[in-house]
Amino acid sequence: MNFQLRHFLFLFCFLPAVLSAQKDYKVGSIGFYNLENLFDTIDSPTTNDADFLPNGRLLWNTEKYISKMANMSKVISQLAVELTPDGVAILGVAEVENRKVLEDLVAQPDLKARNYQIVHFDSPDERGIDCGLLYQPKYFQVLGSRAVPVVLTDPKTGVSDFTRDILYVAGLFDGEPIHVMVGHWPSRRGGESGSAWMRAAAAAVCRQVSDSLRTVNPDAKIIVMGDLNDDPTDKSLTKVLGAKGKADDVTNEEFYNPMYDMFKGGNGTMAYRDAWSLFDQVVVSKALVNKKVSGWQLYKAMVYRQPWLLQTEGAFRGYPFRTYVGDIFINGYSDHLPVYLFFLKK
Repeated sequence: MNFQLRHFLFLFCFLPAVLSAQKDYKVGSIGFYNLENLFDTIDSPTTNDADFLPNGRLLWNTEKYISKMANMSKVISQLAVELTPDGVAILGVAEVENRKVLEDLVAQPDLKARNYQIVHFDSPDERGIDCGLLYQPKYFQVLGSRAVPVVLTDPKTGVSDFTRDILYVAGLFDGEPIHVMVGHWPSRRGGESGSAWMRAAAAAVCRQVSDSLRTVNPDAKIIVMGDLNDDPTDKSLTKVLGAKGKADDVTNEEFYNPMYDMFKGGNGTMAYRDAWSLFDQVVVSKALVNKKVSGWQLYKAMVYRQPWLLQTEGAFRGYPFRTYVGDIFINGYSDHLPVYLFFLKK
């Protein structure tokens, strides 16, 4: 039985029970989406955004920008609405050029009524792409935030460089303390094995922040999400971050990765050379899968896969329907599919 059929049967069997239990339980959702090069059309002298200018290689202009905004807002507006009409309460995003593009995004007709607010810091990425957090203030109250640097020191040369920061946000999710980290870990440019140490460095930063939080509160509710450029089975997740695929095996110092079994079952969020990877992940600390701890508990992880989010023809048929193929504008969405988690609370 394939993954999509199993997923359908699961929802068919259990969704009515969850819906009928909503009188006793609150339902909340937190997600992540790589927006694939959400650039404006204005030249930034401090970053390498030359491709995304009206006279650049991709001929990026106002018409394309407006279409991209409409496409992104359409996807975001539909995430998690099967169980919560307001959709995702919190959404981490990656590959955004600046705060202004996020302001334009949350002002789109599909999203405006939700009143999404923004947490964003400029990162030292050479291309100028950052992470951000969108949240609905009626569900989530920000208490503090900061950008946590990831310094990459080459183990062979000792030369240091910076990559995209980890965005850390602390807040109250329906009055309950929660800590969120949004990352876009270093890519596999130069090969998976040759670049693995970079993603391990990013994972180590997330682990260090988490360990500090757990020192204060062993039952801290922590979420690490992002485009991690590694699969759930890779060492940056399993060894460095300490994210396991079985909730019962997780200690207070580790994480549970609900995407582990999804990946092993053939699900993914991006495709390359006819193989699916699940780089986009949301992992949770022990307290979010420990029934002895009150408050929010993880219910279900989802990859948002709809037929209209996939290409229907050509060499990349079945791949995520993206904005460009090479230099050709095809007016799609993103080369990644979004992911989200449902949480239940009495």
